[in-house]
Amino acid sequence: MRALWNDTVLAETNDTVVVENNHYFPLSSLNRDLFRESSHTTVCPWKGTASYYDVVVDGKVNANAAWYYPTPKSAAAEIKDRVAFWKGVQVQA
Repeated sequence: MRALWNDTVLAETNDTVVVENNHYFPLSSLNRDLFRESSHTTVCPWKGTASYYDVVVDGKVNANAAWYYPTPKSAAAEIKDRVAFWKGVQVQA
């Protein structure tokens, strides 16, 4: 699986976990130079509090385009240390 934005590979792996139709990529699969921490958070009743990354490619910013659960609830333990994408990021096989 690959995550792409602006023709740039953000992450690539054979090991994703699918939850609610979202592929969660291992942190180790991310091209870390393309991500920066965001202060944005959201809360899911069964997964917990999500934190976000901005995606930055060639000076263009896709704010809060990647999310992760630093301390997911036990029902979502399988997505610990994994990141999912939205906001125009293409996830493809």
